[in-house]
Amino acid sequence: MAPRRRSRRGRARNYEQRVVPANPDEKANVPEAVGPAMIYLPSKPTMEEVDNALASTGRGIALTGAAATGIFGPTIRLVNLGLLEDSYYFRVSLPGMSPEIKDFNCEVDADGKVLIKGITTTGEKVVHRGSLTFSMMSQNLCPPGDFSVSFNLPGPVNPEEATGRLTDGMLEVIVKKK
Repeated sequence: MAPRRRSRRGRARNYEQRVVPANPDEKANVPEAVGPAMIYLPSKPTMEEVDNALASTGRGIALTGAAATGIFGPTIRLVNLGLLEDSYYFRVSLPGMSPEIKDFNCEVDADGKVLIKGITTTGEKVVHRGSLTFSMMSQNLCPPGDFSVSFNLPGPVNPEEATGRLTDGMLEVIVKKK
């Protein structure tokens, strides 16, 4: 009876790879991959510090303000990225985003850097609706305040050929590759 071959289809792949030296007494001189990681910066870093940290990762995501607080509730900062032969598509979760266009900005640079800035309006302790004033018993939504989300697309793009929309707390953008 022939040995049975196992199919790898459907198995989760371990993205962490280890290099083992041929001689067990030798140490491999290859850095070990640790998988996803978080980097904490000083409580009020400058945008230059944030940009430098992001640039050193190559494919990281930088969060500031309310997006970085980690407080319970809908999370600002969740980013999905898709690609076609000629375009990138990304969407970013922005719950509680102010509907005022003056409070929101999304910049896409030719090198693929994306910077999103805005102000969230949910999570406040007191809510006014018409002549009524509510003292909130819980604040589980994203905290109010300024935020920024920045990340790099996998390659250069043509920023003039970007289209996007912000609806129901979700920013969706399609931008053409260079």
